Amino acid sequence: MATIEEALEIEQLERDIFRGASTKTQLPRTFGGQVAGQALVAAVRTVDPHYQVHSLHGYFLRPGHPEQPTVYLVDRIRDGRSFCTRRVTGVQNGEAIFTMSASFHVGDEGPVHQDVMPRVPPPLELPDAKESMSPERLWAMREWEHWDIRTIPQEEVDRREGTIAQQQVWFRYRHPLPDDPLFHVCTLAYMSDMTLLGSSKVIHPDEPTQNASLDHAMWFLRPFRADDWLLYDQQSPSAGAGRALTGGRIWNQAGELVAVVMQEGLIRTFRDPAAASYPPGTA
Repeated sequence: MATIEEALEIEQLERDIFRGASTKTQLPRTFGGQVAGQALVAAVRTVDPHYQVHSLHGYFLRPGHPEQPTVYLVDRIRDGRSFCTRRVTGVQNGEAIFTMSASFHVGDEGPVHQDVMPRVPPPLELPDAKESMSPERLWAMREWEHWDIRTIPQEEVDRREGTIAQQQVWFRYRHPLPDDPLFHVCTLAYMSDMTLLGSSKVIHPDEPTQNASLDHAMWFLRPFRADDWLLYDQQSPSAGAGRALTGGRIWNQAGELVAVVMQEGLIRTFRDPAAASYPPGTA
């Protein structure tokens, strides 16, 4: 399967027009994290390096065709002294499949605080997914074979009072990545779509559903590396009408809160259990 460098590769066609690479995949539809990651790379290419991305808000509008490249059209909404804003539209066959707003900021001084990191087993005390998954699940996860993903058993999850559905996952990219901080931000945008919608299914494990990401928002709070271990603390506060709201907080091993994610996804009941499973970010 494609490396993250290949998955995020884009080509500049015009000043504000880019084309994302289509990569080898076993998925029937384009992984939403790849579209979001490529869109963010396109936005980054139009902003002065003095600015750092601090948030994005995206909508998955149509399923993408994985064998076709996606063209990204960037609108330069605002270039200010402290903030820049970009709007990106991903297009295939003349139709928008994804739209995203991204905001960039020149860091300022101000008050500092954060929540405390959950108390969970360290990642190396948990089995590598490659060693613990069933053959069927392992085949499905080949798409992300370059990622080390270790799910904390439900009985060891550090639960917050009143939270109905929660899961916690350690993850990291298995290979060294470039030092460019913006590359790590785009890599996390790619990875943040993976496993998050699954937090809505932890209390409905036997109910077959059609799953797809609908919208996705992220806030980048502190520097991090995606090739170091990150803890994804996920929860789903509500589900109904065939949709689930999910959220996640991402921590590094030093206990620093580095990013926050919110997403609404489709989890409508599927009448044909054999065809119920769709990867996150596809519809």
